Amino acid sequence: MFPKLHISLILLVVSLLLAGIFGRDFMKLHEREPVVKGPGVTRVGKLSSYLPALKDTAGDTDVYYLEGKEPGGTVFVMGGVHANESAGMLSAVILVENAVVNAGRLIVVPHANESGFSNTAPSEGVPSRFHIKTTGGTRWFRYGDRLTNPIDQWPDPEVYVHYPSGQLLSDFEVRNLDRSFPGRPNGNFTERVAYALTELVRKEKADLSIDLHEARPMNPIVNCIITHERAKELSSLASIDLDSKGVQMRLEPSPKKLRGMSHRELGDHTETLAVLMETGNPIQDKLHARADEALILTGKDDFFARAASKGLLYVPYLENGLSMEERVGRNVSSFQELVTVYSDLYPEKKVSVMHLPSYDQVREKGVGQFLLKP
Repeated sequence: MFPKLHISLILLVVSLLLAGIFGRDFMKLHEREPVVKGPGVTRVGKLSSYLPALKDTAGDTDVYYLEGKEPGGTVFVMGGVHANESAGMLSAVILVENAVVNAGRLIVVPHANESGFSNTAPSEGVPSRFHIKTTGGTRWFRYGDRLTNPIDQWPDPEVYVHYPSGQLLSDFEVRNLDRSFPGRPNGNFTERVAYALTELVRKEKADLSIDLHEARPMNPIVNCIITHERAKELSSLASIDLDSKGVQMRLEPSPKKLRGMSHRELGDHTETLAVLMETGNPIQDKLHARADEALILTGKDDFFARAASKGLLYVPYLENGLSMEERVGRNVSSFQELVTVYSDLYPEKKVSVMHLPSYDQVREKGVGQFLLKP
C-alpha cells in the first residue's frame, strides 16, 4: 500500500495533467480563426469603434470594409449572431475573401457575437471546431453556442425586460444577441454588442442590412427571407427571382410583436432595409445522432432522412443531406439577388459586387474552393 504522501503526489500529478488537457481545450475556444483579407477589402476595423466600451472585451470583433471606386449605397452583412449557425458565419467569410465592390460599399462582420464562439452549448456534445479542406491547405473554424458565453454575462434572470419595448422575455434569452437589438450602451454585455452593431448600421448609413442565420429543419421558419415591412418589396422580388433560378427562399414577415430580433429592431430604429435569412441545419435539431464534424459539414443523418420520408420536416431533405455547400451556396446566391434587386429599385444607390460564386458553383466545387490560404 502506498504511503499517504505518495498517494497525494499521484493525485496532484493527475490533477495537473487533467488541468493541462482541459486548459488547452479551453484556450482553443478563445483562439480566433484566421480570416483572410480578400482582394476587395479596403480596410479592417473593430466593432468597438462604434462603442468604445467594447474595446479589449470578448464583445469586440473585426469589421471588414469593401469600398468601390464608384459612389453608391451601403450593404451591411453579419454572420455569427448565433455562433452555432456555421453557414451564416462561413458565408460572411466568403464575402470577405472573394467579393470585389465596383460601386457602393459592403461592410461585413463574420463573428457578430464573438463571445458566443468561445463556448459550446452544455450537454449537446458538439465539437468546438470543424475543418474544411481548401486548395491552400486545411482551414479550421470555431463552432460556438447560440448564446453569449456566461463567463461574459451572468447570472441569467428568470425573466427580463427587453429594452426599449418593455416586453418580458425568459431567462437565458438575455444572452441571445438576436433578442437584444437595438441594444443600449449602458446595458448588459449582450445589449452593448447589439448597440454597437446598431450604431454601425446607423453611422455608416447602411441602406440594406442582411443577417445570416440557420434553423432546425423541424422549424417552420427555414429556407426563407424574414423581412421588415419596409423591405417587403425588395425581399418579394428577390424571392421570386431566386425561385426562377431553382433556389427556394420563401418570404416571411418580421413579427411586430416579437421584439429584440435584428430584422425587427434595425428596421424600426434605423433607416436600413432589414432582412434575415435562414437555412436548414440538422445539428441544431434534437433529432440527430452523434453531433460531430461530419454532421456540421454534410448535414447528413439517417434520423432526418426517416423524418423527411414521413413528411415531418419543413425543408426538403436532400439525398446527400443538407451540406455546408448547400447552405452556404443558398446564402451567397440570396445575398447577390438581394443586392441586384436593391440596385434595380434604387439605381442612385447602386451596389455592384463582383467575383462571388453562384449557388451551383459552391455546391459543385465545395466551400473550400472559395476560401483563401491564411
